[in-house]
Amino acid sequence: MSSWNTPGELVTLVEGASFCITTSSGDIVPGLAGGLFFRDARLISRWELHIDGQRTEALSVQPTDPFAGVFICRPHPRPGQPEGTLAAVRRRLVSQGMCEEITLHNYGSERAAVTVTIIAESDFADLFSVKEGRAGAPGPQRVDTRDGELAIWPESRADGAGVVVRSDCGDPVLVAPNSITFQAVVEPRGQWHVCLDVVPATDGEPLPPERLDCRAPVEHSTAGVRLSAWREGAARIRTSHPPLARTLQRTAADLGSLRIFDPRRPDLPAVAAGAPWYMTLFGRDSLLTSWMALLVDPQLAIGTLHVLAELQGTTVDPLSEEEPGRILHEVRHGVGLGGPVAGRSVYYGTADATGLFVMLLGELYRWGHGDAVRHLVPHADRALAWIAEYGDRDGDGFVEYRRATDKGLLNQGWKDSWDSISFAGGRLADPPIALCEVQAYTYGAYLARADIATADGDPVTAEGYTSAARDLKRAFNDAFWIDGQDYLALALDGDKRQADALASNAGHCLWTGILDEDKAERMAGLLLSPELFTGWGLRTLSTSAARYNPVSYHNGSVWPHDTAIAVAGLIRYGFTGHAQRLGSGLLDAAAAYGGRLPELFCGFDRKEFAAPVSYPSSCSPQAWASAAPLLVVRSLLGFCPAVPGPEVVVRPALMPEIGALRVDGLRIGQRRINLVADGATVRVERVT
Repeated sequence: MSSWNTPGELVTLVEGASFCITTSSGDIVPGLAGGLFFRDARLISRWELHIDGQRTEALSVQPTDPFAGVFICRPHPRPGQPEGTLAAVRRRLVSQGMCEEITLHNYGSERAAVTVTIIAESDFADLFSVKEGRAGAPGPQRVDTRDGELAIWPESRADGAGVVVRSDCGDPVLVAPNSITFQAVVEPRGQWHVCLDVVPATDGEPLPPERLDCRAPVEHSTAGVRLSAWREGAARIRTSHPPLARTLQRTAADLGSLRIFDPRRPDLPAVAAGAPWYMTLFGRDSLLTSWMALLVDPQLAIGTLHVLAELQGTTVDPLSEEEPGRILHEVRHGVGLGGPVAGRSVYYGTADATGLFVMLLGELYRWGHGDAVRHLVPHADRALAWIAEYGDRDGDGFVEYRRATDKGLLNQGWKDSWDSISFAGGRLADPPIALCEVQAYTYGAYLARADIATADGDPVTAEGYTSAARDLKRAFNDAFWIDGQDYLALALDGDKRQADALASNAGHCLWTGILDEDKAERMAGLLLSPELFTGWGLRTLSTSAARYNPVSYHNGSVWPHDTAIAVAGLIRYGFTGHAQRLGSGLLDAAAAYGGRLPELFCGFDRKEFAAPVSYPSSCSPQAWASAAPLLVVRSLLGFCPAVPGPEVVVRPALMPEIGALRVDGLRIGQRRINLVADGATVRVERVT
């Protein structure tokens, strides 16, 4: 296997509600913005392997799965002493806590007697304070060291939360308040090992560790079995193009690890936004990721819609920005969270998730899954009622946002940085702000509800929403198209002035079809112009804008999901060549990242640097970045199911370098089909 991370890099392992960030030796060291997290709380803030009182030196990290890795290291040679004969291998699995097996290998001709110590500390800091560097000293704790276990219980937690560190093979010689120590004797050419569990506790009791045996293969762990079952049930995409094949393989593994499970409904997982900082449900991110992943697994969309429907707004609360019918922005499990959540577990401050909820519900109908989601139609109607009553705050037909308090997000579209919505000259837009893509999602929601009504035999409702979509499209093109400059405004500000910065958001408007046909060619050309297209993907903001900065979060960087949505929009309007260029660039970027696209990367031009330039602190794996290649593939396949009408429309336009591409086990309702495409030709095989 090739090395996954080089010494000095941070390593992230992730599965469900757990993730772990360490150095490349496997240690969690003080001052590192990392740790072992479970449900947004840091269970372990320090985790170091010491051999004879010294930390180890990283040699390599070997890839296994997104939730498992093998850290290879050695004891640091003492100054003036020859190199030792020991090597340490740390085999780690993250899943509802962490399991670690430490094996010492003695390559010498004499027995090696060493002291092995694991330093284990916890501060139970919330995720945001760690991410932002605000985590202070831990509060008062109760520490138990009985029965060979180290248990830490924060006195500030009234819910009985804590963490337990224990060994189930190898007896420790000493368990102290912050460490567990073993005395190891390693035979010549022999091995010594110990297994440790780090287990979250709730209500004063440790949860069962999600693994079978510390020495068992990773695929036998709970996480491994879940991922294997998901891969078995999901559609498989095969291609003879090695870089794309590698990317799709990594996509499948990452999406499997980013699923989050409700114990009450384990068969319907939702999808988290991404690691390391967003391992929770997000409205916008989870909905768009689920849409992109429909090609391989519609169950992700069904599960995501179910949990979002359960948490749909029912009352008016300025602090959480909850409103009746509104779909949430973010769920957090931590206690006392700062930032936008403001101490609450659910925050609703987003302008776009509500429309996207209805869009995804309608798309599932088109894919033949109406029976699985028909009971969610009342939630769609409540969502549309929110759009009418709360989203359209001034009655002009557009959805606007303004945060309810100074604790909320200033910008509530997908570009939610404080400075992301601006005019070409640099002035920031004043609220209430109507984003162009939010109107596009609303248009898509109206059409989706019309399709649902048609499928359910309700022509009156269908005509009502078709008419609403038609009216919105007309008003949108009148209000957002900038005459003279001939492109879409990023937004309308509180005075209905066009925020005229040229931005990638226009690609989302192509995706849903809200832009008039006579304007689409001009917009398609601009998306592929040097101002926006880097050669790897779309800049979020054009080089002509005053706030353009290729090393910014939303003002000139490249976000893979944003580019993939633009590819889908270009295909929708028939701009195949444009879509192929954009899709090729993004797939090349994925190949440059070893098959895993990050959340975002810098917006430097491909002619300037031979590889994409990474953005500091970009999340990886990140859900909609992981799913972006799936939307590119689906778009270039021209795959458009339309149940109960013609079941499948496939108009492939694959680039020649991809060659043949096969999708096996694609689910359309209760049936599965296989697709085989090569260039512009396709064959559809019915399986069941």
